[in-house]
Amino acid sequence: MKKPNDIEKLFRCDGRKKVRLAKIDPRQKTGLEDRKKAERRTEDDVQAIDELQDRLYAEGKQALLVVLQAMDAGGKDGTIRRIFGPVDPLGMRAVGFKAPTPEELAHDFLWRIHKQVPAKGEICVFNRSHYEDVLVARVRGLAPRDVIEKRYDQINAFERLLADGGVAIVKLFLHISKDEQRERLQERIDLPEKRWKFNPGDLEDRKLWDDYMEAYEIAVNRCSTPWAPWYIVPADRNWYRDAVAAAIIRSRLQAMDPRYPEKKIDPTIRVV
Repeated sequence: MKKPNDIEKLFRCDGRKKVRLAKIDPRQKTGLEDRKKAERRTEDDVQAIDELQDRLYAEGKQALLVVLQAMDAGGKDGTIRRIFGPVDPLGMRAVGFKAPTPEELAHDFLWRIHKQVPAKGEICVFNRSHYEDVLVARVRGLAPRDVIEKRYDQINAFERLLADGGVAIVKLFLHISKDEQRERLQERIDLPEKRWKFNPGDLEDRKLWDDYMEAYEIAVNRCSTPWAPWYIVPADRNWYRDAVAAAIIRSRLQAMDPRYPEKKIDPTIRVV
């Protein structure tokens, strides 16, 4: 089994070599072939993330933004629950971005995003993000093509601004196959406890699968930067998805190296 740093390198997009999603198997188990060992590795990584988050919060000098993008039923909610469930909520937030409100549409497309960026000492997970404005907007024609073209550079500049201000950024594309999506969407219809998640609009987006894959490829290739890289996470197998995502996030937090602040205390003090 590969170490967290090896997994991080394995799925990182460096921005130099073009990503072709059709060549990446969503069912692969590269580096974590044994499920039981992978699940134990995930437990270890989740525990480490919890401990690192405690140090990050106490230090109060850095922040971590985790961006999750996926097709419908791609596993964003499950990833958040599995990896961040044990983390102290005082220093952890998850934000879901839906269709913009009229107020949000009256501002630039990054306005609503910037308001949710993690403060120093925080981890914030974006369930969908500013990338919807070059994904859905591109596929659905919600903005002129020349406007969308400018957004890639604007996103890179925005993320550079965050990175320069002490916000580390990890962007995970949870890559599922069209067959796997079909099974998961069908479950949302068949199982009563999952019907609340079903949205008829998901079926319309499914018809545009190839267009979305093209839009994701463009976004990943144009917005993978040294300060905010994309990672393609094979996500047909939930246990493998969680193991890869946890390894990447742990690796990034370790690289940030948050530390408890030193505080001088009079050793003669006695609690009475």
